[in-house]
Amino acid sequence: MGLFDFMKGKKKAAISAPVKGVCIPIREVADPTFADEILGKGMAIKPLDGKVYAPADGKISTLFPTGHAVGITASDGAEILVHVGLDTVSLKGQHFQAVVQADQEVKAGDLLLEADLEAISKAGYDTVIPIIICNSDEFSDIQCKTEGTVEAGEEVITYK
Repeated sequence: MGLFDFMKGKKKAAISAPVKGVCIPIREVADPTFADEILGKGMAIKPLDGKVYAPADGKISTLFPTGHAVGITASDGAEILVHVGLDTVSLKGQHFQAVVQADQEVKAGDLLLEADLEAISKAGYDTVIPIIICNSDEFSDIQCKTEGTVEAGEEVITYK
């Protein structure tokens, strides 16, 4: 056995809740793109707060001009999508304020964006926040928290 063979087995990595709220299974999200895991495996949070934080250390790979969704490539290669609300792209940026830019390095817990959840709800949109690992086929074991209330920063997905 070589000196570094112990490094071959991937250790578990984690994604933390980007927002305070109630965890639900991804299959309960009222949008088949998320519920059927078309974009990848993950879970969702019904937010209790409109401040959305980085769920992992990494780089902002995508920032939608409308501010409703952020893609992060974690330092371990996981491609994480945090999508605020369903069909909220139709709001054309209204009620969203991004505080990061594409290609920016972030640490878990850094503020990414703020959403006016009350205004989004009043406009007729579901405010649920899916958190997806878009390249989930690259990981053998993905475990998601699917119930209970979490604070931003608490672990909600583990993978290896």
